Amino acid sequence: MRKLSDELLIESYYKAKQLHLSTEFIQLIESELQRRSLAKHIQVKVMNG
Repeated sequence: MRKLSDELLIESYYKAKQLHLSTEFIQLIESELQRRSLAKHIQVKVMNG
C-alpha cells in the first residue's frame, strides 16, 4: 500500500466500495487512508456526492 500514490489509494477505495469487495479489504484501505491523514478527504467527497 505504501507504494500507491494518495490519489490512487483514494480511487482504489471508491472502486472497492463500488464493487462491494470484502469488508476486510476495504478496512485495510481505510486504515491506510487514516495513516496518511487522508480519511477526511474521503468523508468530504462522500458528503459532496
